[in-house]
Amino acid sequence: MMIIRHQLLKSRNYRVLLRFNSSNANNSPIDDLRKQISENIREKYLSKLQEKAKAEGLSINELRDKFKDQINKVKSELDAIDPNEQIRKIKEEKAIVKDRGKIDKTKDQAPYKTLDDFVALDKVKDLPKDEISKIWSARFINKERALHAVTDNYQFAQIYANAFRYPNFLLPIPKKHEGKEGFELQFIQWSFVGPLTIHCMFTTLAEYKLHNEYAKPHTTLTFHQELAKDKDIVLMNGLSEKDCGLTMQEAQFLVINLQRFYSGKEPEKLAIVKSFNLGEGFNVDDLIAQSMSS
Repeated sequence: MMIIRHQLLKSRNYRVLLRFNSSNANNSPIDDLRKQISENIREKYLSKLQEKAKAEGLSINELRDKFKDQINKVKSELDAIDPNEQIRKIKEEKAIVKDRGKIDKTKDQAPYKTLDDFVALDKVKDLPKDEISKIWSARFINKERALHAVTDNYQFAQIYANAFRYPNFLLPIPKKHEGKEGFELQFIQWSFVGPLTIHCMFTTLAEYKLHNEYAKPHTTLTFHQELAKDKDIVLMNGLSEKDCGLTMQEAQFLVINLQRFYSGKEPEKLAIVKSFNLGEGFNVDDLIAQSMSS
């Protein structure tokens, strides 16, 4: 988590806010970030959203509904490179990258659920790929606040590689604040809890401000790779907490943008992920613009 605090201090926009609020010793970079979102970015991007909505003959709410349609029908078509080459590079990087905070997230952590906790692995492993996908969907389709997805190993390779290199990020959600259009930032943490299990956790900035690296996530995704090699399939399931303040449409919006920013299919989005993790030129304005782009 300390790397994120460093990021915030290095960003050009945050430095201005920190100087302005330097007289208040209780202010944190997160306080400044939230103030910037509510006072500056909201007004700037409201006008842009209104222009785009007007050009398409839609209200802002109707413009948001376009993302809902995308979420309901989207099936990630990701550009990826050879998974074997990615695995080789990842192993090399793991030998170099040792400390990203108080917890070494490249090491196995228990307890955590594997694929066998959700479906009988010894039975489904012999089924056709399409049948496995149907079983996986049926497993979660009627579960309240559940998220699930299916992709293939080749497509998942790029997400895996980028998540390893850039394990933290921010994603905005359009939110009204005191009756005005605005954005609420969500903090992302990737955690490699096991050899075939990866977690992606979403936490509000308010929660991060209070608890830092011990912040409780409101939405957690788990990627299972047990069938990646033999069946060319990676399964994802997740849960968004009921009282977290997010609608399921907003949770799905986060998942879609997570794929868009980490897939590598859109270089301008991946560049923002990289700049955030390296602390080089990260800009909230660019983040929001790319998040809202179609």
